[in-house]
Amino acid sequence: MLVASDPKLGQLLTDPKGMTLYWYTKDTPNTSTCTGACLKAWPAFSANPPLMLPGGVPGTLDTITRSDDGSKQVTYNGFPLYYWAKDQKPGDTAGQGVGSVWYVVAPTSGPLTPPK
Repeated sequence: MLVASDPKLGQLLTDPKGMTLYWYTKDTPNTSTCTGACLKAWPAFSANPPLMLPGGVPGTLDTITRSDDGSKQVTYNGFPLYYWAKDQKPGDTAGQGVGSVWYVVAPTSGPLTPPK
């Protein structure tokens, strides 16, 4: 995991290649509700343990087992993480605010909340 800085969005979490990670406000802690067509547009972020946040970044990383296919999905502070299929290169943040339910993941020690 890495932390990137976006001029409009501030700090956000990315995968090791710099691809932006997102969270879905309809998910609940340790449960993904994005399946089927949703999962095609918002692929789950998976990684093999050990999972590590960059030094000084608050919060916790873990994995859940997805109920639809049994795969492992990475969580941050309990919330499943995703990619946006339309992001083409590291640093892209085209998924920010899609449907008013998808948001980049800002480093935090508490629960994830949508921007104000």
